[in-house]
Amino acid sequence: MTTALPYWHVDAFADRPFAGNQAAVMPLDAWLDDKVLQAIAEENNFAETAFVVPDASGEADYELRWFTPTEEVRLCGHATLASGHVLLTRDGGERVTFRTRRAGNLEVRQAGSAYELGLPIIPTEPGSWDEAAVLLGAEPREIWLNPEGYGIYLFDDEETVRGLGPDMRGLRALGNDQFICTAQGGEADVVSRVFVPGGGVDEDSFTGSAHAALTHFWTKRLGCESFTAFQASQRGGRATCRREGDRAILSGPCVTVVEGRFLLP
Repeated sequence: MTTALPYWHVDAFADRPFAGNQAAVMPLDAWLDDKVLQAIAEENNFAETAFVVPDASGEADYELRWFTPTEEVRLCGHATLASGHVLLTRDGGERVTFRTRRAGNLEVRQAGSAYELGLPIIPTEPGSWDEAAVLLGAEPREIWLNPEGYGIYLFDDEETVRGLGPDMRGLRALGNDQFICTAQGGEADVVSRVFVPGGGVDEDSFTGSAHAALTHFWTKRLGCESFTAFQASQRGGRATCRREGDRAILSGPCVTVVEGRFLLP
């Protein structure tokens, strides 16, 4: 028998369709087998498919997991924002909380016509990775690394970041790290592009987890508690980022593009 699963296609960190980052959000009554979840994510072929299940532990409203077309990931910001958008639109309310397996508890709350997402700050420290640097298409001025696979590559200006042409095959061979290329911007305070070819996403449209690292990096460098951010992918995505203690608060809107059923044989 065919099982019909609820399905939403959401553009996150976007105020209009066809911008920001696409996420599939699929609320379930109970967890399916991991192989089935991965197969669904591969079929959706978005940077992330988010699955939510009512949380039986009492710690949060829902349990949340994220899958790229090739693997489960420890943290995904844009699909969390999209999940909050779906659940608050469907059920009402001002906030929804999620328990995750490797990123702790997360919250999405209504903020006018947009939403605010709280993520753990991701600190980075000065480092070097010559093998990665030569594959980005231009030489970064500084490299800042986190042992969990987040690397910030600082460039002199926005034009250099926008013009990068990375060797995706070479970066893919280095593992599933995020290569976060950034500079101070013009229209936005901070501009970035994010490449994750080893995780099945050559260039991400808007990366919430990368902005948890960028929030730590840029608030210290700019001497401020908040800044505006633009991820200069083909689709483009915008957010306001601010630091609250050990949390990065990312603010942005979402747009539902498709609502329907996923038919599972």
